[in-house]
Amino acid sequence: MASLWEALQAREDAVRAAVDEVRGRIEVLGAELAAAEEQLVRLRITRETVEEVLAGTPGRTQEPAFVDVESAAVGVLAPLAGMLLAAEQAGDMTVCSPVYRRILVAVAEAKAPVRSKEVCVAVGLSDAANHTGAMRGKLKKLVGRGLLVEAEPGRFALAAGGAQ
Repeated sequence: MASLWEALQAREDAVRAAVDEVRGRIEVLGAELAAAEEQLVRLRITRETVEEVLAGTPGRTQEPAFVDVESAAVGVLAPLAGMLLAAEQAGDMTVCSPVYRRILVAVAEAKAPVRSKEVCVAVGLSDAANHTGAMRGKLKKLVGRGLLVEAEPGRFALAAGGAQ
């Protein structure tokens, strides 16, 4: 009977090692994805800057068929640029991720402090409880990082550095 337990333990150890290896690969892929997304944002900003220089006047030479979050974020989030750069230099890729940029753009474009349900709708999610709860957590994280303030309980706005 001891050999059965030993065989079971050996199999469990092998599977545990495989799980650890997969988790390690996921971690590496996550870091690679964050780096690639950062490079994509930088390339988009560079492209827009070159278009402006070649046009000889500030602003876009032509309106795009659609406005993506990264393009909108350049103008809307300009007041928060210092804080976003500080977060990036500190290695805080969470705040610099596309998801958080969409959230910041949605809050920045709002006329008044917004609830998590309104942000969910603005970024294309449903207003179901699971989405609003997760969004509330993200908004609180941005408050903790100094990018947003909770103007009143449950209502979020840009921090003073990003006031419109």
